[in-house]
Amino acid sequence: MFLSALPIYPVAGIREIEGKLIPSARPPLMERAGRAAAEDAVRLVMDRPGPILIACGPGNNGGDGFVMARQLAQAGREVQVAFAADVQNLPAEAAKAYTDYLAAGGQTISDLPAAPAQGWALVVDAIFGIGLKRQIEGRYAGWLQTLNAQPSPRMALDVPSGLDADTGQPLGTTFRATHTTTFISLKPGLLTNDGPDYCGDISVQRLDIDAPAWLPAVGHAITPALFRNQLVRRPRNSHKGLYGDAGILGGNAGMVGAALLAGRAAQWLGTGRVYVGLLDPNGPAVDFSHPELMLRRAAQLPERLSALAVGPGLGTDATAAAQLAAALARDIPLVLDADALNLIGTDAALQSQLAARRMPTVLTPHPAEAGRMLGIGTAAVQSDRLRAALDIARRYHALAVLKGCGSIIAAPDGRWFINTSGHPGMASAGMGDVLTGLVAGLLAQGWPAESALITAVHLHGAAADRLAREGIGPAGLSASETIVAARGVFNGWLVEAQQDANRDVQRDSRPLITLGKH
Repeated sequence: MFLSALPIYPVAGIREIEGKLIPSARPPLMERAGRAAAEDAVRLVMDRPGPILIACGPGNNGGDGFVMARQLAQAGREVQVAFAADVQNLPAEAAKAYTDYLAAGGQTISDLPAAPAQGWALVVDAIFGIGLKRQIEGRYAGWLQTLNAQPSPRMALDVPSGLDADTGQPLGTTFRATHTTTFISLKPGLLTNDGPDYCGDISVQRLDIDAPAWLPAVGHAITPALFRNQLVRRPRNSHKGLYGDAGILGGNAGMVGAALLAGRAAQWLGTGRVYVGLLDPNGPAVDFSHPELMLRRAAQLPERLSALAVGPGLGTDATAAAQLAAALARDIPLVLDADALNLIGTDAALQSQLAARRMPTVLTPHPAEAGRMLGIGTAAVQSDRLRAALDIARRYHALAVLKGCGSIIAAPDGRWFINTSGHPGMASAGMGDVLTGLVAGLLAQGWPAESALITAVHLHGAAADRLAREGIGPAGLSASETIVAARGVFNGWLVEAQQDANRDVQRDSRPLITLGKH
């Protein structure tokens, strides 16, 4: 059974939902949040004796911490609460949470205490929440450094203090959690950029709120549920012509391997025929490891292709630029990667040609390539990956995936998706070429461009995850290995989708009227 894709909201969206709910919410949202956090904490410390330390800040995140502390104390756990702010300056709801905690017998101390001899069972960051947009300094920076040094589990409420909830950028000193309990919905910064390194395991506590009912989500975390409808069983009466002809254009001198990797990925994902057009005049005539691939000179790629990928090992010389321009003029779905994107980033005519295309186009830049396409630096791209991905999609009227930790897929209409599969072992040569081939293979088989891109990105990471579970990676994982694993994962999805379909048929085949005995 495929799990539904979870909605993701930036901070502004969460604030809008809260604004609609807070006046009438019973119990109040802070009470719900603190209670949910306490429940997560109990699960974390089930087998860990000793006290729990909660560091509370001067705002509503601190209020969540006070509720959590009260709940844990009432459950019989020893709790110590550090709170250094002026009570008079607390927001109204946080002030009530503080008063309720004291009324229940709780106490606060003005600085972090020394760790007990046996260590803390858990330390909790309830200092700053999702609204933080500045560096943490002074006392609170020191607190975060001390908390980060604890060998115990480290839990953040909503978002690790110091992490930008929208971008995943650490804003200076930042809490490094082993677990993050986030409220209402996922936030982009938890899933992309440096966010995953600071969040640890993420628990989403919805607080009995159906967020999309209050504000439709334009962002989602990718799961196979997003492409479930495309996972259909092939008819027994099949032939290769039913599954498309994919073309790969690239492989300039010294870079033939990139084009071959892309071609192999397309082939192993079920494409009927794969043609690889090489720019290297001395390139091979056959791939002896995979002779199914049909190698050509670049100018000899067939006119009739179902989809074409341009870029793996393409180079940036005049011949490469001319081949790219010709490809942009073709009335077929395109995947553009690597040097194709670099050429576009420096050529206004190619940019205009790309933006004017009517057939589906998929762009797969890494941050440096994205920067060239937007005319900004790599650091600027990484400082707000979601905005950069959306800017590329809108500027070039194309689907775009900004690769990296928490790859972001953006559509020209403003919708976006974040991928959570994969691991650091994928930071190796040739991985981007494999992704390009996976996308091209699905496009050639007639998949809608958005589904093809979402599926390929998630599949690429899921294949690497499977290999890591088998001890192949993260260190030393090769791009070639992910091709084989991707085939296995993809076929597993096909089987699971068919099983789900069979269950649906069985449910629907029940008689409309049940005849009882009289």
